This record gives sequence, C-alpha cells and structure tokens, in this order.
Amino acid sequence: MRTETACEAHARSYPNNQTTTGARISDELWAVMEPLLPKHVNGHRFGGGRPRVPDRRCADAIFYVLRTGGQWAALNETDLCAKSTAHDRFSYWVEEGMFVKLWQAGVERFDELKGIDWSWLRMDGAMSKASLGGKDGAKPYRPR
Repeated sequence: MRTETACEAHARSYPNNQTTTGARISDELWAVMEPLLPKHVNGHRFGGGRPRVPDRRCADAIFYVLRTGGQWAALNETDLCAKSTAHDRFSYWVEEGMFVKLWQAGVERFDELKGIDWSWLRMDGAMSKASLGGKDGAKPYRPR
C-alpha cells in the first residue's frame, strides 16, 4: 500500500487556485523556516480567542506578495489568508529577526553545498564631516 507524501498532503490541504498554487513555498524551504519562527504564545486572558491562521499559510501569503510585488490587499482575493493577518505576521517576523535568520541559514547551506571563498571579502570604511550641515553653526542646505 502506497502512503501519501508530504507534498501530496500539502497539495490536498489547499484548494487548487491557479493564481497562488505556484507561489506556495516548498516543503524544503518550510523545513528550514519552521524552526526559525518565533514561538506563539496565546495572549488571550482565558486561553481562547479566534483560531490562529497556521504559520505555513501566512508564509505562503507573505512570499506570494514578495514574489509578485503586489499589494497586501490583493491577498483578500486569493485562498491564502487575509491581508491583515499576513501583514501582521510579516511585521512580527521582521521584528523578531526571522528573515535575517532565514538568510543566514541560506548562506550557510550554500556554503555547505557549493562553498564560499571567504578569503576575497574585505571590509572598508571612511568617516568624514558633513560639509553642508551639522551642529557647528553651519547653515542648513537649501536647494535653489
């Protein structure tokens, strides 16, 4: 007897919308991303409240907006999740540094697979006084 794969289960759990089907994140990306997500604590005073939209659905919606460059409001016309839910979750994940951690995990994975030649990297910097402003009594810059 053949068992259902995770990908097939994922496809079965979401309706087939031609607009968003290709925008859903892969199981491989989700496996990397899920452990990096901040843990949700139910803040409702009685432990209830509305059921939380699953993180995977919010991630699909967030990456849909990021891939298409569309507006958050466009999510209301998809089967992913509401625009306010996706944007709130996106803002929270940015605030918690999840996307930086995901980027770091991607760089580390690329280094494992292909190798990164770190020897060519250099850092440089320069500091100088701003010539058109500052607190030393200089007149502020005003375009003519």
